[in-house]
Amino acid sequence: MHKAGFVNIVGNPNVGKSTLMNALVGERISIATFKAQTTRHRIMGIYNTDDMQIVFSDTPGVLKPNYKLQESMLNFSTSALTDADVLLYVTDVVETPDKHNDFVEKVAQMEVPVLLLINKIDLTNQEKLVELVEAWKELLPKAEIVPISATTKFNVDYVMKRIKEFLPDSPPYFGKDQWTDKPARFFVTEIIREKILLYYDKEIPYSVEVVVEQFKEEAKKIHINAVIYVERDSQKGIIIGKQGKALKKVATEARRELEKFFGKTIFLETFVKVDKDWRSSDKELRSFGYQLD
Repeated sequence: MHKAGFVNIVGNPNVGKSTLMNALVGERISIATFKAQTTRHRIMGIYNTDDMQIVFSDTPGVLKPNYKLQESMLNFSTSALTDADVLLYVTDVVETPDKHNDFVEKVAQMEVPVLLLINKIDLTNQEKLVELVEAWKELLPKAEIVPISATTKFNVDYVMKRIKEFLPDSPPYFGKDQWTDKPARFFVTEIIREKILLYYDKEIPYSVEVVVEQFKEEAKKIHINAVIYVERDSQKGIIIGKQGKALKKVATEARRELEKFFGKTIFLETFVKVDKDWRSSDKELRSFGYQLD
């Protein structure tokens, strides 16, 4: 029999969900930076073998929403609890188990197998780890607790082994040559946004949305026009920088990453526009592809 199922990855911001997703799928699908709230959408990465298909789903970190964009991000995370065949709840050795109790309670009520993954164990000692395991056992008694390090891939093979054992018998949900549900344009926006997260401080990265207005692919090259939207004129000036140097740096780094990602020569043009308070506008959020249910 062929096995297939949905394995959804949830947890608080900055615990390593995207790094784990990339390690499990073997492709660089989710952007993974040191900053919280990096993932804004629910992103699928598909792992295929002849007799198996695992549809992994990376989700935004669970948080108390302060504006409509964060409400949409929480919707993506909550929806991952309703359609999972296996749930990976990722925490780490830094955060306390009582953070976002209401979300943890929903996880505790799930009937599907739950693997509770304590990430970043290379940053702690055995005594602290044992304390964390005991605390999580009380909160999620049905879950299997697995200490991991997503960056060094410690115990990632074991997690994959358990996932395969839990998968139901099913035909594949996607074509066997497909490795994500997202179009090429989506990864362009994510890679540009990743560079902005890395190169700008404070609120700037969280006020930015990237839209691809042109994606023209040829045999050996791709022409891309991308617009970086910000909420304020002052933010536009910061993104562009003195004599355009800051924007040029972002575009150059993004182009290099895109050439590796697509395996083609990339011609990238970037523009910066102001879209006032887009993070709180239903209309703008929908146009950017966010879920507002």
